[in-house]
Amino acid sequence: MKKYCVVSLMLMVLLSSCATYHLSTESLLRQFANTQEEKKITVFIAPPFFVFPGVVDGNSLSAITVLDKKEQPHTFPVTRHMGVRITKNNGKRKTFYFNTLLLEDSTIVGSQTHFFNARIKPIKFADIKKIELQR
Repeated sequence: MKKYCVVSLMLMVLLSSCATYHLSTESLLRQFANTQEEKKITVFIAPPFFVFPGVVDGNSLSAITVLDKKEQPHTFPVTRHMGVRITKNNGKRKTFYFNTLLLEDSTIVGSQTHFFNARIKPIKFADIKKIELQR
């Protein structure tokens, strides 16, 4: 019985995995053309009645158009749970929250948390091999 439960749980996890989508640097730049920087506020409530507000910088983008693995376009609302993974030309990857992604000069910056500005090291557009989004 335990073996059956473990196998069932593993199958559920595998079947409910996050879908990954991609977009080019040019597409990202086009979609960010009219966005503004804004403050993102996250409130964490811990018993007994402690409130911890978190403030990070982010973008004002409300929806993003991406491609699936069959190159079909999809448009999704930008949520605070959406992640972005950037693969550099040297193979290194950086993952952070998409709603904190900002374009500054010729680089991309963002935050790895919603509770404080844990900014990533800026990534130059020229160093980007692939941009992937996870819902």
